[in-house]
Amino acid sequence: MSSITIVDIPRISRESLAGLIKDKHPSMAVIDVRDSDYIGGHIAGGTNIPSNTHDYKMPELVRTLKDKETVVFHCALSQQRGPSAALRYLRERERLSPGMEGESKGQTVYVLDGGFVKWQELYGEDKELTEGYEKDIWEFGY
Repeated sequence: MSSITIVDIPRISRESLAGLIKDKHPSMAVIDVRDSDYIGGHIAGGTNIPSNTHDYKMPELVRTLKDKETVVFHCALSQQRGPSAALRYLRERERLSPGMEGESKGQTVYVLDGGFVKWQELYGEDKELTEGYEKDIWEFGY
């Protein structure tokens, strides 16, 4: 059984992530695990992998992202689905490559602090950082 827990997964601030995106960090992936709430915008360049697909998509995701230096998971608030997805990812990576825990092989896995809700408050209307943003969806809060 894996020794990795949710508390072991570091958080990344929206400001730090925005900096990586603006710098066009070549070896980064943003994984948005929102399901039906994946409306009204998303982080530029991110990939939507709904949480209800993780049972069968996680092994493929680990193989796809194996060469990325930075992987950031998030959901709407990054309180449940985002951290859970990051944990599943790390455990699956460990299962597929025994002995590779934490920041192994140069890959760091983060959870976006505050999720997309906090992201859009600061960067929703920034077209360089957010795609498909619809302000009226977010105007009255999540």
